[in-house]
Amino acid sequence: MFPTVLYYLYVYPPHDVITYALKRSDGTFFFKGPWLADLDILVTANPLDIHHIMSKNFNNYPRGEKFRSIFNILGDGFSSSDGELWASQRRTIMSLLKLPSFQSLFERTIWNKVENGLWPLLECLSKSGANLDLQDIFQRFAFDMICTLLFDHDPKSMSTECPNIPCEKALSEAEEAIFHRHIRPQIFWKVQRLLNIGNEKKLSNAWETIDQFIYTSLSQKQNELTNEKCEPLEEKFNYCATIIKEFKDQSGASGDATKFLRDNVLNLMVAGRDSTSSTLSWLFYLLSQYPKVEDKIREELDAKLLKKKGREWKDFITKELHNLVYLHGALCEVLRLFPPISFQHKSPIQSDVLPSGHRVNKNTTIILSYYSMGRMISIWGEDCNKFKPERWVSVGGDIKHQPSYKFPAFNVGPRACLGKDMSFSHMKMVAATIIYHYHVELLKGHSVFPSRSILLKMKHGLNVRLIKRSK
Repeated sequence: MFPTVLYYLYVYPPHDVITYALKRSDGTFFFKGPWLADLDILVTANPLDIHHIMSKNFNNYPRGEKFRSIFNILGDGFSSSDGELWASQRRTIMSLLKLPSFQSLFERTIWNKVENGLWPLLECLSKSGANLDLQDIFQRFAFDMICTLLFDHDPKSMSTECPNIPCEKALSEAEEAIFHRHIRPQIFWKVQRLLNIGNEKKLSNAWETIDQFIYTSLSQKQNELTNEKCEPLEEKFNYCATIIKEFKDQSGASGDATKFLRDNVLNLMVAGRDSTSSTLSWLFYLLSQYPKVEDKIREELDAKLLKKKGREWKDFITKELHNLVYLHGALCEVLRLFPPISFQHKSPIQSDVLPSGHRVNKNTTIILSYYSMGRMISIWGEDCNKFKPERWVSVGGDIKHQPSYKFPAFNVGPRACLGKDMSFSHMKMVAATIIYHYHVELLKGHSVFPSRSILLKMKHGLNVRLIKRSK
């Protein structure tokens, strides 16, 4: 099977090749790789299989050594750890995210970035009539926001000058290099790493750039805390100071407390930057293909946010964003069709039989294709390829919820994303601001398709022109 699959994976978008194979195999197929290449892989988009792996038999499917080898840049962060270490990290992060002081900081940070960063930049670009890469702007926005939250420092990568911030670009380069570890024999990329060539050289350089940024930022914050230059936490909540305090006595498998802190900060950076920027990019691409959806979102904004006496645009708050049901449905549709994490990588520690009837042996590589799930007729019906926010709105006008093993955009089971509600708030603030004030027009001839990355980004960005709407 390998020569044929290798050809299709490099000629066509890999996610679509996998989806085609899954549709012809009732949602699950076994790929037989070359002898001694360690590429025998079971691929599934079956909701029952995913529910079994991620929830019902969770303890039999840890991250494991194979996952940590591929994602070694994440170190001992919560995304790659297992057992009590993972449980402890999750409890710590969950407790911090639930603090009212953090919620207030989060909302204030987003709006400040929208008002003082995003809006001025878009106004400048729309007046000049210049073309812009909206995906790049969303990535810069999310990077600035997560750095402001984590380090209490805004790198201001999103400005009219669009400065080059090495760490921001290095994150994307690392994600692309890691993707190739999934479709190549392990011995191949390990030799590349040893010789420091190809994608492994790209990953090594990106890793160094990321570490330099994180260690420098942490060092500056720790010096501020030591010199008592920052305000007491009771007066002003400081997320970085709280993280440093919570993890100060932990060191992970490396035994290095500073590296352990770096690992968790990197995991938070990736989680905070990539999911929202990817979703917003695909949202505006789909809106350019479905203008009636864009009109309905504007009607909802008029009806639920702006037709109140004395209201200004910036007065809307997170609580009122929950009333934007149709916009919420549009974002769910984007996440269904283009989930930021398009696949999961799993291996059992004991042999198992999946609900689909497939037997998996110890250490079998299993790929859970979330991208393919959104395109399965058996899950979403005959119109599964259509962008249809209405499928998320109930007859009574409320948001229609779906089980995570059917809609796994925020992961499934005990490892489900802790920042789901915050992500929706972030995306609604940004999307509502742009949709109400501008029409985003995709440039003619610009081809949009997924890149070869572990995050579902656009290969050539999202090149558009902004048209200011009249009041």
